[in-house]
Amino acid sequence: MALVDIQGISKKYADQYALNNLTLSLEEGEQYAILGASGSGKSTLLYLLGGLEKADAGTINVSGRDLSKLSDSALAKYRNELVGFVFQFHFLLPSMTCEKNILLPAEIGSHKMAKVRKKIHDIAEHLGVAHCLKKYPYQLSGGEQQRINITRALSLTPKLLLCDEPTGNLDSENSAKVTDLIQDLAKEFGSTLAVVTHDPGVAKKFSKKFVLKDGHLSHESFFNQNDSVPPTP
Repeated sequence: MALVDIQGISKKYADQYALNNLTLSLEEGEQYAILGASGSGKSTLLYLLGGLEKADAGTINVSGRDLSKLSDSALAKYRNELVGFVFQFHFLLPSMTCEKNILLPAEIGSHKMAKVRKKIHDIAEHLGVAHCLKKYPYQLSGGEQQRINITRALSLTPKLLLCDEPTGNLDSENSAKVTDLIQDLAKEFGSTLAVVTHDPGVAKKFSKKFVLKDGHLSHESFFNQNDSVPPTP
């Protein structure tokens, strides 16, 4: 069953198409890698799925919601209720402890705080950063900050977990660990996972993957001859 149904979407910046008449579906509970070079449209696709931007044409339907018809306030509610974001840069507020950073989406959405607080402690324990919750972001390493970021993204059990180059600032060892953690937790929570990456090493961990090139789905392999895994929609 498709959680996300994309039909003929286009997005243009100035005179350049970031996405051009793209059609795609993402199945509920599945995990996808979205590959492509810089400027291929992969991050734009993620922002459209997350309701951070609107397409110029076409429709994006997520769990029965047509994003093109939602007001700004309805999109904010959609993001809070259905979507979790993990970005390459952590966007943690330096004046707040990590725990308060994680709890912000729950406070905005008027969720039951005691239940969410227990959940984030469980997730942080699983990710090995429970000891970081009372610290400030600047007191953490890059890997710890990213795990706090993941904890925040999963704090409200999103149906759709969107990750934009989540390992871009990490070394290869931590990159593999973070990718494994994201995949394991998404599976545990039943979230549909979409990870944007330009790293074939990260993408090889996914059985479902597709390549974007110049705003279109491409049938060209993003992998070299030694990596014989073809992209699959």
